[in-house]
Amino acid sequence: MVSYRSVPRLVTVVVFSFLAVGCFSGRAGAIELVQLAGDSGAAEVRSFHFKFAVPRLAGQGPAAVAITPDVPEAGWTRVSLRWDLTAETSQDELAVVLQPSFAPDFHWLPHLAPEDGFVAGQHVFRSPAAIVTKGQTVLVVVPDLDLVGRLADDPWFLDLDAAKNEITLGMVCTEVVGHVGFRKKPGMVFKPGRVELAFYVAEYQDADLPLNPWKRAARLLWRRWGRPLHLEGQPGTVPMDVFVKHTYDWAFDRWGHAVWQEFELNGRKVGAPQFIVNISQSPNYPGPWYQREFLSIWNQAWFSSLRSASGLARWARRMVDKNLRAKAELTKVLALAAPMKDGIFPAVIGTATEKVQEQGKEVVRPRPWSEATWRNSNRSPRNLGISDAWYHVLDASWTCLLMLRWHQEIAPDEQLVTFCRKYADKLLRLQDERGFFPGWLNPETLEPSPVMFRTPETAMSVTFLLKMADVSREGRFREAAIKAADALLVEVVPEGRWEDFETYWSCCAFGRDDHVGRKYARNGMYKQCNFSMFWTAEALLAVYRATGDGRYLAWGRRTLDELSMCQQVWQPPFIYVPALGGFGVMNFDGEWNDSRQSLYAELFMDYYRETGESDLFERGISALKASFVMMYCPENPQQKEQWEKAHPFFGPRDYGFMMENYGHGGRTGPGGIGIGTFTIYDWGNGAASEARNRIYDHYGDVFIDRARGQGFGIDSIRVQYDEGEYVLTDLSARPRAVKVVFDDDSTRTVQLDRAARVR
Repeated sequence: MVSYRSVPRLVTVVVFSFLAVGCFSGRAGAIELVQLAGDSGAAEVRSFHFKFAVPRLAGQGPAAVAITPDVPEAGWTRVSLRWDLTAETSQDELAVVLQPSFAPDFHWLPHLAPEDGFVAGQHVFRSPAAIVTKGQTVLVVVPDLDLVGRLADDPWFLDLDAAKNEITLGMVCTEVVGHVGFRKKPGMVFKPGRVELAFYVAEYQDADLPLNPWKRAARLLWRRWGRPLHLEGQPGTVPMDVFVKHTYDWAFDRWGHAVWQEFELNGRKVGAPQFIVNISQSPNYPGPWYQREFLSIWNQAWFSSLRSASGLARWARRMVDKNLRAKAELTKVLALAAPMKDGIFPAVIGTATEKVQEQGKEVVRPRPWSEATWRNSNRSPRNLGISDAWYHVLDASWTCLLMLRWHQEIAPDEQLVTFCRKYADKLLRLQDERGFFPGWLNPETLEPSPVMFRTPETAMSVTFLLKMADVSREGRFREAAIKAADALLVEVVPEGRWEDFETYWSCCAFGRDDHVGRKYARNGMYKQCNFSMFWTAEALLAVYRATGDGRYLAWGRRTLDELSMCQQVWQPPFIYVPALGGFGVMNFDGEWNDSRQSLYAELFMDYYRETGESDLFERGISALKASFVMMYCPENPQQKEQWEKAHPFFGPRDYGFMMENYGHGGRTGPGGIGIGTFTIYDWGNGAASEARNRIYDHYGDVFIDRARGQGFGIDSIRVQYDEGEYVLTDLSARPRAVKVVFDDDSTRTVQLDRAARVR
């Protein structure tokens, strides 16, 4: 431990010789405080790979500086600057500006700061770090999250200016600009007391191929902050089936009048929850209800009624509920009813809306289902001429992948296989010479658009084609999938070009007109959406399992670590709901606890199967539990209070209502700020329930890996290894029967009343 000391301090040239040797040998402790020449009291912290000037705080003496090597684990150094204030002090910014000693060829920051004055504000500190690399040299800076946000008037930020080769970490006030950027503003005031600015830094040579810039940062963030909260049971200790029951009671009973849609289509009965409902459709709402968007049902990459129905079918099978199973079947029938054109089919069925007068107010209402038409997602490049009439290959590949999973895991159905084979045949004809599949297809000619035609959306088609190859035993599908995966490893993954439909054509329009396919020069990064990271990591794992080629696992593991940097690993004081395990969306938006965590959870568990890295399974558990955090119900008392502050009319008939995310606009507060106004069943409570039911089928409530001597409690259960046995401890204080799945896929049901032992 290097104790606190105030600058100035003299350091001889002998120290600099030690620094060079120390860094060359990989030692992380080779960081020192250096007094600069002159009487100004100026000082620098220097290392072989970076330096920064010790900042001054107005009216205060020199900072007390502490440099602590191998904390919190080997390879990291904690650097702390501390001031003890006796009076209120005004200063617009307090920051360290690290200057790498090399010219990086790779840059990473959790949030774009595309122009001078913009920063990554603390609101987006889910897994905060700044990373630069050159060749195999890696420099990583991680804020000390024990300090971030503790001084409410002095928020933290990160910045990375690639052109100036500067990494900045510090405190500054910000304002939200657009959807969603953070720009510095003046007026920060420090109150009397201790002010501390601290961070962890690692500088090292990474001999792994491929280079994984996020590996050490992701491990530090999880083990230092995430794991202790996970072991406490966060983000909650309520058995997840409680939330699943709330979901289905809400969708098919308490809010069934608004959510469940059942109608005839071409002489056949079909049904599904509608795409979106809002607070005005609550049985308790005091005014006339209104339709937020057109009445519709989707089978799209976000909003997939077939995905939710597969979860409902799994639940109905476990609960022996014929009524719910029938509803799931109606949704499957609807998916198969999509009209196919040369193997291509639409993703959305919906009706128009109209304005009507009710209770003296003009409100929007839907037209009847008898007037429904098929179309595609309107989250498309409309500014580039791609309307909702254009077919989206990503959506079709996702829907067909779900169909084949239904066929294999829920109930065999040759109609599903036939439908998917027709699409797969067309998909192979669409693959270009480099291996990519296109984005959007002309509604008349089915010709690919040149817009977004070589993107990571291709990864979804890789996973589908490998599943098609597994079902059909036809090698042509496998060969096309591997060719596409290889294209991703050449043109997308190495440079982080995570551009997909959501990156530019969802709620965040930033960059859609001038930066598609272009990096932001100031940060040296693309605008990125983590949906693409998930699809790609999933596809690379599937290719590895199909081929046994470790190269795909290595690239997939790298991509998964990049995805991990979007996961929430701590409980910030400025986030007023449980945070651990949830995910953000992209590097220019503000969501916490976004619904995608329910989709991502099992992938982390699957990677554990191949690697044995316990961090991954723990991350998957936390993501799954986080999927229910935003639900309005008595089992979530902290969140329930936030919901009722935002919507005072909410009551028991609304239990199960769940917004898809929190803090979307970049602002939060204790009075309900950050709480939304709508629920998308297929991207909210229905999606979370599907994930719980799917993971229950695959991994149970407890997963025990006897071969590695590891066990994981998925549903609020602690598992400890003890002399050949696994001790299960219930964190929920609810006696129940739990399903234990072993690494050989055998299962056992165990009665858990506080504790149980399993061999």
